[in-house]
Order: sequence, then structure tokens, then C-alpha cells
Amino acid sequence: MKKKKYFLLLIGFFLLISILVTLSLGSVRVPFGLTFKIILNQLPFLEFEQVWLDTQESIVVDLRLPRVFVAVIIGGMLATAGVAFQGVLRNPLADPYILGISSGAAVGAAAAILLVTTAGTFLARIAVPLFAFTGAILSLLLVFALAWRRKRDPVTMILAGVVIQSFLGAILSFAVTISGDKLRSIVFWMMGSLVSTGWSDFIFLLPYFLIGFLLIMGFYRNLNILSLGEQAAEHLGMNVERIKVLVLAAASLLTASAVSVVGIIGFVGLIVPHMIRIIIGPDHKILIPASCLAGAVFLLWSDTLARTIIPAMEIPIGVITALAGAPFFGYLLKKRV
Repeated sequence: MKKKKYFLLLIGFFLLISILVTLSLGSVRVPFGLTFKIILNQLPFLEFEQVWLDTQESIVVDLRLPRVFVAVIIGGMLATAGVAFQGVLRNPLADPYILGISSGAAVGAAAAILLVTTAGTFLARIAVPLFAFTGAILSLLLVFALAWRRKRDPVTMILAGVVIQSFLGAILSFAVTISGDKLRSIVFWMMGSLVSTGWSDFIFLLPYFLIGFLLIMGFYRNLNILSLGEQAAEHLGMNVERIKVLVLAAASLLTASAVSVVGIIGFVGLIVPHMIRIIIGPDHKILIPASCLAGAVFLLWSDTLARTIIPAMEIPIGVITALAGAPFFGYLLKKRV
């Protein structure tokens, strides 16, 4: 257990270093030492002699820092949701993206944008995550309904998720086609991007992250018991269906709120929990926070790659995660079949 806690601290330290390093990377390079001083200079009790340009400080503090924090919280949300789905469904292939939950959330977000375009910004800010959450829950119910006769066999659930994802993707494409300029931003939800994210997005996401993470973390013992099988869990006195509903709802909340801000980013909830489980084992007490931190690191570097791999051009972050995740998913699927 002590080694696992050290591993948790190691990931946390690597995340901190990653934040500082990625702040210095971009189309305009800011030396690492200078970036470190600029960040420390923002603290009220520290002040350095300014040896950097105002434009460099603006790039680091106003443009990159909020985007980095949004990438960190989104990565943590998606990885935590992935742990929850895999734990409840006892399926290492389960992931909000593969099961169509992300697509359901995106359709809900699109519906909210279409319906509240004439409403105020505040109402839109409330409606988008609410509709996204509803879409996520409905898509999850559809996956369960399609896979029910096979008693939620892992491969059957994946196939059901692919069906739902394809159908909802078609709805999104149709919405973009008929919407004109009103819904052009739906393309953003289909590809996933952190462009134009700021402090307001981080503040918006923070309560959803805390609620979802703390709920899932609070059920770590139940998730450990569920890994023994539903029948064994019931014999131990656990209300299996109630726990599953609460955990899946919390995971859907994390997914929906993330999608409502940055769009569909796939495979984070598949790759990260699976790799962390291989390293530290299946104990959810450590697995959940470790996956959360590792997910933050993974998405942070994916976003950095997305904005730096091609000079003067940015590619959608969903492309980077798909290039990493699709082969990994194929490998896992081949092992299962």
C-alpha cells in the first residue's frame, strides 16, 4: 500500500512538472526558467525583477495557463468516468466514448444551443450541461437496452455502443448540415478542442468535477466488491442496482459536463484506467485518484501536441487521443474475442 501511495505522489509530481513545461511550449517559445518566474510572480507574496516582456507574460498567464488548467480538469474527469464505467460494468473495454455516452452528451449540448440561441448567456450556460447530461443518460439507457438480452456481455455492450455512437453521430452531422451559421459550432463538439477555453470554463467545470469525483471516490469499497461479481456483492449485503445507478450517474455527469465545454474527446477513459490498473492493481481506493491524475497528464500532453505538432496550425485534440486510443482499443478487443 505504501508503494502505491508513493506512485500516487509520483504522478502528482509529474503533473506539476508537466504543467510548468507545457506552459513554455507553443508557437511562441518561452524559456522554462522564465515561465517558472512568471508563474511565481503571480503569487501575492513573491515578486521578481521583471526580465521578461509583457507579451511573454500575457501569453503564459492569459492564454496558456487557463487552457492548461482546463486540460488538466477535463483529463481528470474523463479518466475518472472511465474507471467508474469499467468498475461498474466489470468491462475493461468500457469507456464513455466507445459506449456512445460522449455522443449522447454532444447531441444534448447541440439541442441546448439550438433551443436557447435567443436566450441569455447565463441561461445557455445552465441549459448546455443539463441537456448534455440528459443526452448522456439516455444514450447509456439505450446501450443497456440493446445489450440486455445478452446480460450485458462485454463485446455485446461495445457493439451496442458503436451502434448508438454511429446513430448519434449521424444526428449531429444532420444538425450541422441544416443549421447554417446558427449551429456551426457543433463541428467543435464532434472533433473536440480546447481552443478559446479560459478561466470561466475552468470555474464552470470545477463543481461538476468535485461532485462527480467525490461521489465515485465515496463508492470505492463498493466498486472493489463489485469486481467479485454482482451475485457475490448481493450476498455481502450490497444494494447492487442502487450503487450502479449512482456511480453511472456520477460518471455520466463528469462526461456530460466535459463534453459541454470541449466537445467529444475519445479514449481517455479507456487508455488511462487500463494502464494504471496494470501498474497498481484493481484497488479503487488508489486506482480512482491515480487515474484522475494520469488522465490530467495524458490530456495535457495531448493538447500540447495538438497545438505544437504543426507550426502555425492547431489540430483537434480528439485526433491525437484517437490516434493513441484506437490501436490500443483494437489490441484489447482482440484479446477479449
